[in-house]
Parts: sequence; C-alpha cells; structure tokens
Amino acid sequence: MIKLGIIHGGLSTEHEVSEMSAKSILENLNKEKYEIHEIFINTYGKWYEVIDGKREEVYNLLWTLKELDVVFPVLHGLWGEDGTIQGMLEMLQIPYVGCGVLASSVGMDKVYTKMIFEKANIPQTPYVYIKKNHDTYLLVNENFDEEELEIPRITEKLKFPMFVKPSNSGSSVGVKKATNMEELKQAIEYAGHYDRKILVEQEIIGREVECAVLDGDEIQASTVGEILSAEEFYTFDAKYNKPESKTVIPANIEEEKIEEIRNLAIKAFKAIDGKGLSRVDFFVEKETNKVYINEINTMPGFTQISMYPKLFESVGVSYSELLDRLIENAMKTK
Repeated sequence: MIKLGIIHGGLSTEHEVSEMSAKSILENLNKEKYEIHEIFINTYGKWYEVIDGKREEVYNLLWTLKELDVVFPVLHGLWGEDGTIQGMLEMLQIPYVGCGVLASSVGMDKVYTKMIFEKANIPQTPYVYIKKNHDTYLLVNENFDEEELEIPRITEKLKFPMFVKPSNSGSSVGVKKATNMEELKQAIEYAGHYDRKILVEQEIIGREVECAVLDGDEIQASTVGEILSAEEFYTFDAKYNKPESKTVIPANIEEEKIEEIRNLAIKAFKAIDGKGLSRVDFFVEKETNKVYINEINTMPGFTQISMYPKLFESVGVSYSELLDRLIENAMKTK
C-alpha cells in the first residue's frame, strides 16, 4: 500500500477552509490503495498525527515525514500554499501533490503573479501596487520606485469602483470594495492588517468564471464554471456559508469563449511554472465580452462543493479518481 500523508490545518487565515478540504479528501480516498497518515497543524504551528481520531503530538517531524511515500499538503494560504512546506518536502526528497516552490510562492503573491501575467501577455484588470513599511504606505511604480502614498494618485490610474486585496491571502480574506476616496483609504488600511503588500484593482463588471488545470503526461484544462455569488462579490462568507451562492457548470457562455478561457488557464499555469494542479479564475466583461485573468490558485479548495473537483466531475472524472491522478502524478516525480 502507498503510505500517504494528508497534511491539513495550518497557521493561515484559511485554516478552516483547509479543514473542510481535508475532510472531503479523507472521505473520498481509496482505503484499499492508501495507508493514510493524517497530520494536523494547529493555528500556533504545532504538529499532530491523528490516530484513531485522537491527536498525538509529533515529536520527531522529520522521521514522521520520511516514513511516507507521498504527501498531499491540503493547506491553503500562507505557510502551506506559498512554497514554504513545498521547500521542506523538497529538502526531505518526499514527493508531494501540487505546484513546486517557485509556482507556489509566485501564485500566492497576487502582485507578482500580475507581473508574470503581464510578461505573458495575459489580459488583466488595471492595478496599483502599494507596500506597507511600518505605519507608512508606499506607492510602487512599474520601475519599483517608491513614494509615499497619496490616495488621489491611485485615481490617476484607476477608476472607481476598486477592489483592495492583501497580496498574500486567499478565500477573499482581507478584501474590500471601495467606491470613493474614504472607502479606498479604509480598505487599504484593512488590507494592511493582513499583508505588507497590497493590490488595488479596478473592478471588472461581468461574469466570474473559473477553470481547473490538471498536470500529468500533458496539461489538461477542464470546462469552465461560473460563480453566481449570494453577495455583491465572492466573499469568504459567500463561498462557504451562503447556500444561495451557486456554481453553473459549464458556464452559460459561447463555446469559443470557453476554449479561449481554457487556453488562457493553461498559459497562466505554464507562466508560473505550475505542476500538479491549479484553479485559474477569470472575469468576462459584460460590456465587451473580453476575458481578463483574476488570479491563479495553486492549491484550490477541495470540499465537496469546491469548483475544482466539480469542474472535473462534470467531464467524467470522479472525486476519488481525481485524487488518484494527483497522487500518481506526484509520485512520478520521485
């Protein structure tokens, strides 16, 4: 049997999402194929092995991990999806599911993915990069010159409404919409509680769609799904706590547009040097029908209602089969 480690929890603001993803994965793994070793990280960074439903503290982490054939790090956000645990597993020479160190770290950082997508000529919404230095906010231009932030300078580049986001965060944590100067100032300060790098983007009015990417012998893109949020935008609450939020698979858009999005998803995955899996999110602008990339998620949510597994289920790949493929692909890199 394959000794499979499922690592979940973690220190990030997405700890709860990781727990939901891991629960679904553990329920859908083939118990005859895998000897499952469940490993939990609490919000303070302490590691436990879950044995017969009880958490026992791990006293020799390296030994525990080295006993495994492959690891599935079901960790979202910082200290899990950002290249940190991937680097540790690389050092220990343990195969793992998902993107490598570079793709994970770049994919986690919204500012730097913007720069890479710009280089790859992938259309994206106009943005401004702000850096927080202690209590001072700095505006960073395309030449990486920095100047003290004056809020009106942002409106020279972007139009309201705008979205303000921590650069390294997921599940819409720390995100606010601003429709005027005062809201923009408050949103920047709010995002600054979550990260020292802040992204301000001009709103795209249109549809929110997502495409799943699976790496193997060749890179495969799923069909495209559409998000119908129960709130004004897809907040953490709307994603996980509001049953009124719905997903439509396949998205009700023309076939040519679906193919364009699928091709852009693969291009974005290659641009960050992706491996294993990713979910790539886009907007389709209402007025122009133009596609803009929003972001790439290198370890997307894996709950039963998450878009990534649902997109592949819609093309005939069951949840359990998808897990098998991801684990098999990871082990090929050994």
